Amino acid sequence: MEHLGKTRIEQGGFLLFLALVSLAALVVVLPFLNPLLWATLAAIMFQPLFRWFQAKRPGKDTQAALLTLLVIFIAVIIPALWIGSAVVSEAARLVVAFQQGQINIGDWFEQVFGLLPASMQASLTESGLGDFPALLERAQAFLQASLGLIAQQAIAIGGSVFGFVLAFAIGLYVSFFLIRDGRNIGETVLHALPMERGVADRLAERFIGIVRATIKGSVVVGLVQGALGAITFWIVGIPSVLLLGVIMAIASLLPAIGPAIVWGPAALYLLATGAIWEGVVVLISGVAVIGMADNILRPILVGRDTGIPDWLILITTLGGIALMGLSGIVVGPLVAGLFIAGWSILAEQRDEVEA
Repeated sequence: MEHLGKTRIEQGGFLLFLALVSLAALVVVLPFLNPLLWATLAAIMFQPLFRWFQAKRPGKDTQAALLTLLVIFIAVIIPALWIGSAVVSEAARLVVAFQQGQINIGDWFEQVFGLLPASMQASLTESGLGDFPALLERAQAFLQASLGLIAQQAIAIGGSVFGFVLAFAIGLYVSFFLIRDGRNIGETVLHALPMERGVADRLAERFIGIVRATIKGSVVVGLVQGALGAITFWIVGIPSVLLLGVIMAIASLLPAIGPAIVWGPAALYLLATGAIWEGVVVLISGVAVIGMADNILRPILVGRDTGIPDWLILITTLGGIALMGLSGIVVGPLVAGLFIAGWSILAEQRDEVEA
């Protein structure tokens, strides 16, 4: 009995030490959490490509990993950096335009409101929507602050070039090893987890499935819809198409509304100001091209339902973005999926015990 109590104390002490050293390790790597996260996501998403290179060059895993990393750099990183710099430049120009009074949302609203039928104007006025001075000022201030935040982030990155380059280099370095040794690392982690192996395997499968579904179903579809929106706006001559395209890509995360929150007002403004064919083009493209892209691409790319309700995806995505920025687009739904999976496994185990 005494030996059993001593063993339990020793095990408890070791578990406490393990928890503390794990927490310390997390604190140490916290400054580089985002590059480590994106390195993990890249290793998961591009694992099929790595296996393809492995099949072409058997026994040369290092070369296969380097070729995979080269594809990631050319196909993903370079376009992302180019688009990001262009978006920041457009945001900075719009900030200057707002500050100099070249853009005035109040004038735009009055112009559109004046072109509406008299009956509609009267109805909007009675409902309190016909006079928006204070609201418009707030909206304009919000837009200016948002655009200014983008410009400030660019200045912050430029002011800490060393930190940005260091994080970027760490992300690439870790990506290489996770691509090459990811399966072995994952097997080691699953074996070490203090839970039944069957449960660990199911959670790992759920983790990988949610990551791939989120990136394919949200990020890829959002980029496609944003690109289609930017092309549409460029055709009709709307300025700052890259910035609007990025906003549409982010808006595609919103269930039901999606990119319509951007192209809808744009089409309304064009039609109300007499740009009939431009407004019709935006309207048709929004409904038949941009809107249908989600319905066509998501089933093809995702292939299966993640099992997460749309409302929970929306809340966790917005919460993840608020906590972690861009990384929250993946982390939010991932936490929701693992939460649902964990409780589902617990319920199944309880049912098995009762049976």
